[in-house]
Amino acid sequence: MEPPGEASPMLAEQERANFRHLVLDVMWFGVAFPSTARFLSVYAIRLGAGAALLGWISALPAIILLATSTFAPWWRRRYATTVDALFWPGLGFRLVFLLPALTPFFPREFQPYWLLIAVVLPAIPQGVSTVLFLVVLREGISSRELPGLMSQRSFAFNVAVGVMTVAFGFWLSKAPFPLNYQLMFVAAFAASLISLLHVQAVREISPAALPERVGGSLRALMRTPVFQRVASTTILVHFSFFTILPIIPLWLVNRFDADERFLSIFGLVEIAAAALIATVTGRIVRQVGSRRTIAAGMALTGLAALVIALAPNLYATLIAAAISGAAWTAASISMFNFFSENTPPETVTHFSTVYNQVVSLSIFAGPLLGSQLASVAPELSTILVLGAVLRVIAAGLIQLDIFGRPRRMPQPDTVQP
Repeated sequence: MEPPGEASPMLAEQERANFRHLVLDVMWFGVAFPSTARFLSVYAIRLGAGAALLGWISALPAIILLATSTFAPWWRRRYATTVDALFWPGLGFRLVFLLPALTPFFPREFQPYWLLIAVVLPAIPQGVSTVLFLVVLREGISSRELPGLMSQRSFAFNVAVGVMTVAFGFWLSKAPFPLNYQLMFVAAFAASLISLLHVQAVREISPAALPERVGGSLRALMRTPVFQRVASTTILVHFSFFTILPIIPLWLVNRFDADERFLSIFGLVEIAAAALIATVTGRIVRQVGSRRTIAAGMALTGLAALVIALAPNLYATLIAAAISGAAWTAASISMFNFFSENTPPETVTHFSTVYNQVVSLSIFAGPLLGSQLASVAPELSTILVLGAVLRVIAAGLIQLDIFGRPRRMPQPDTVQP
C-alpha cells in the first residue's frame, strides 16, 4: 500500500494520463466519424434510398442500442475492471465503419438495405459499450476535471471531423464509385481501432461500485425526481434535434443538387463552429448553468433548421451549418455535464444504463417520426419548418424546468392542544 503522501501525486499523474488518452481516443474516433455520420446517408441516396429508408438507418440502431444496454451491468460483473469489460463491445461497435465497405459485393437492389443492416449489427454491442464508456469517464477523471475534459474532447473531435470531412469529401469526388466509398470505410475502421487502444490505456482512479443484482432497482431509479429531471431534459434535446436530422442531406441533394464536395464544405463549416464553441462552453456553463446553456443551444438549432428550409441557394445554408454546429455542441456538452451533476456515485452504472436507454429511445423515435412525415408531406421544407418549431418548443420547456423538480409537500396545520 502506498504511503498517504505518495498516493495523491500518483493518482494525479494517472489522471493526467487518462485525460490525454481520452482526448486522443475521441480525436481518432473523429477521424473515422465522418465516413458514417456525413457520407453514409449520401451513399444510401446514391444507391436509391428514400426518406423512409434514411429514417430507419438513423432510427433503428438506436432502438437496438436501447435494448442491449440493459445487459451492461451484467456484462460489467464478468470482468475485473470497466476498461476490461469495454474491449469486446467497443470492438464490435467499431464494425460500423467496416461493414459498409462490403456493400458493392451484394446485388444492386439489396445494397441500400445492406447499409441498414451494416449499422444495425454494430448497435448490438454499442448498447453495452456506450454505458460502460460513461462509467469509464467517471472512474478515470475526477468530477472537477470532467467539464474541462469534455470541452477538450469536443474540440479535438470537431477538429478531426472537420479535417476528415474535407479530406473524405475530396476523395469521394475524385475517386471512382463505389471504390471511393469502400476505401474510405476501411480507413475509418483502422482509425477507430487506434481510438479503442487509447480507451484501453485508461486506468481507474475512483472505481465505481460494482453493479449489484437488485430486482426492480432500475424501475425504482426511474421514479426518483433527480432521474426524471435528467430524463425529461434528455428526451426533449435528442427527440427534437434528431427528428429532422436525416431529412437535411436529402433536402440539400434534392433541392439544390448538392454533391459530396459541397456536403464536405457544409460539414466543415459546422465543425469549425463546433470546435470554436467547445473552447468556451465550460466557461458558459459555469456562468449560466448547464440547463440554461442546453435551452439556448436548442433554440439556436431551431433557428438553423429554419434557415436551411428557407435558404434561396446552397451557400446560404452554410450560415445554418455554423449556427447548428455551435449550438448543438454547446447543448451536448452541457447535457453531459447536467447528467454528470445529477448522477449518484453509488448507482453510476445503473443510472448510466437507464440514461443511455432514454437517449436511444429518443434518437429512435425522432428520425422515425421525421421520415414518416416526409413520406406524406408535399414538401421537405415543410418538415424542416415543423422541426424548427419543435426544437424551439423543447428549448422553452427545458428553460422552464418543469419536469422532475422536487414538489413542495403541504405542511400540516399546527394543532393547538
